[in-house]
Amino acid sequence: MTSSQHTTKPLLKAVIPAAGLGTRFLPATKANPKEMLPLVDKPAIQYVVEEAASAGLTDILMITGRNKRALEDHFDRNYELESLLAKKGDTAKLALVDASSNLGQVHYARQGDPKGLGHAVLCAAAHVGDEPFAVLLGDDLIDPRDPLLTRMIEVRERFGGTVVALTPVPADRSHLYGCAAVEPTDAGEDVLRLTELVEKPAPGTAPSSLAVIGRYVLDPAVFDVLRETAPGAGGEIQLTDALNTLAANGEPVHGVVFDGRRYDTGDRADYLKATVRLAAEREDLGPEFRDWLRKFVANELTD
Repeated sequence: MTSSQHTTKPLLKAVIPAAGLGTRFLPATKANPKEMLPLVDKPAIQYVVEEAASAGLTDILMITGRNKRALEDHFDRNYELESLLAKKGDTAKLALVDASSNLGQVHYARQGDPKGLGHAVLCAAAHVGDEPFAVLLGDDLIDPRDPLLTRMIEVRERFGGTVVALTPVPADRSHLYGCAAVEPTDAGEDVLRLTELVEKPAPGTAPSSLAVIGRYVLDPAVFDVLRETAPGAGGEIQLTDALNTLAANGEPVHGVVFDGRRYDTGDRADYLKATVRLAAEREDLGPEFRDWLRKFVANELTD
């Protein structure tokens, strides 16, 4: 089944892989999913679900694993807490609690074995069916003021097929990503056609400086390819390899170059930077926090 058969179907579903163990954040993630680590006062995963909902994707499937029950509890109703807040007349906190359970229909599927991102996406096949869908990785948080996913959906509506998010990376870090060989299109400077994708290329061999980041709009044709995709880098089934096969077979694969605000929460140092940036920009916390931060930095530099 080719992508051209799917171009008229609306895109309503999002898949969020969330089965990782979060070992870089041990011991915090020993009993708590990494996706539930807070950025200021909201778990990281909620930012991702909110992004999907803002783009009109309200049918959301999370691919989870062991010890992820907290994810389900967070997006479910908490009648005891809601009742308590209502009796106290604390409408502000009640609204915050209600918000996470009213973002859309959130479903869950288990990834029994950690066989890579491609395998996690394949676990969504029964739920997605023959519809196009988005994949959002929780380690990449996109600022809501820079609607990347909306732009990617627009490109999918024009060209069909698959759309991935790209961002420039330094040459000495390209081996950490999937990198793309690209050609220009007539859809704007930020839209490119992908001719090849290489997962974690050896240093000095990347086809360009553009790396794939954690947003994808996929045609359901990817499922058949994933079923035939052998383990690649790291011994895992790589989504990048499947997308490369689609491009080699002549299926439309495009990239949207993103240079907006993006927060990487998969690394401890970047997680801290994201927390500081988000707190500094908050209207309720920002003024006091920025003032403290200036004084803290000034004192640290003079010590």
